[in-house]
Amino acid sequence: MRSHNLRTVISFEVHRTITKRRFWIATLIVPLAIAIVFGLVVASSNATQSSLAAQKSVNFSFAYHDASGVINKALMHRLGGVELTSVSTGIGEVRAGRIDAFFEYPANPIKEQIRVFGKDVGIFNNSKYANVATELLQASADQKIASAKLATLARGGVKVDTTTYINGVTAPGIKGLVPPLIYLVVFYLVIVLLGNQMLNSTLEEKENRVTEMILTTVDPNTLIIGKILSLFTAGLLQMAIFASPVIIGYVFFRSSLNLPNLNLSNLVFNARSMSVGALVLLGGFVLFTGTLVAIGAVMPTAKEAAGFFGVMMAMIFIPFYISSLIVSHPSAFIVQVFTFFPYTAPVTGMIRNGFGSLSPIESAILIVEQFSFGYVVLRIAVQLFRSGSIEYTKKVSIRGALGMRNTKNQRS
Repeated sequence: MRSHNLRTVISFEVHRTITKRRFWIATLIVPLAIAIVFGLVVASSNATQSSLAAQKSVNFSFAYHDASGVINKALMHRLGGVELTSVSTGIGEVRAGRIDAFFEYPANPIKEQIRVFGKDVGIFNNSKYANVATELLQASADQKIASAKLATLARGGVKVDTTTYINGVTAPGIKGLVPPLIYLVVFYLVIVLLGNQMLNSTLEEKENRVTEMILTTVDPNTLIIGKILSLFTAGLLQMAIFASPVIIGYVFFRSSLNLPNLNLSNLVFNARSMSVGALVLLGGFVLFTGTLVAIGAVMPTAKEAAGFFGVMMAMIFIPFYISSLIVSHPSAFIVQVFTFFPYTAPVTGMIRNGFGSLSPIESAILIVEQFSFGYVVLRIAVQLFRSGSIEYTKKVSIRGALGMRNTKNQRS
């Protein structure tokens, strides 16, 4: 008698997945790469700060010519700058190596460029001359304004707080946009990270030619559901590992990485959009998982299934080609097609849900569609897996497999 012990199947599949070397290589290579990038950014940031500090102290000799009348001569003298009346003399001094840099300030710095001449100190360090020349002009202008407040306004240092309303209620704006779009990120991570494993979960037994023995002891429905749940469990482990360097970087190196200070208390969690997003995510996961398992059941080898896997991955990225249209014109015909076509619906629906353009009726239709198609595809996947368990050299005939199922039902 075949066992229906789902826990046994999940335990076996999870253990088999996480004990494979390739699983940990694929899992750890991403956080390792992120850690390396973060390390380079921190090192670069420290070097940049040191460079900026050196630039602010003006640790090089320079001269200048001012045709604008803006430059503060006392400031220049205090920093070691020498005023020259001739531009050609300044350029000649730099070329002869007697000074490190020469700044030519034009009569109208707003419309004309500041010309900088300097001793070459490397492609990355040469920028210090232009930075210092610009800072000196701005500092001189600030002193002419003689008001810190007006100087700040002149530089554009103004903060604006905008409040908008929808149906008489304050619109959440970006604060309400972020939470439901988190589901979209989770969907991509799950499908991209687990898609190949979903495809190979049934192919592996076929290629090892042990499927018939497994099906003599385990019900096909239990086996397929157990594989899906075990893959999702492995995916959660992968996502936790992927998130760890980001969390560590944010907590301990936020200032070095120039990461923004996130205040989660400011986010707005709308009950309807969060519920709709969760259901669309779950329905899309069921649909894509069932489809990939079905493809794995039909194909005799992973090599032949790879082409179909690429098509499935394309389905979740195609909506991004019209993402601007999805956001700005959700009623457009192509957006409506993408919203209700089963394999583009999850991504399109979650984008529209995040931006608040998915109506309650559309949400209900989309959710019912995803779960309905997902259930049908899963049932087909189970039958194809049952029929394809003995096909090792050729593709399984879908019509034949489903026809076999109907014949058995009629006989019973």
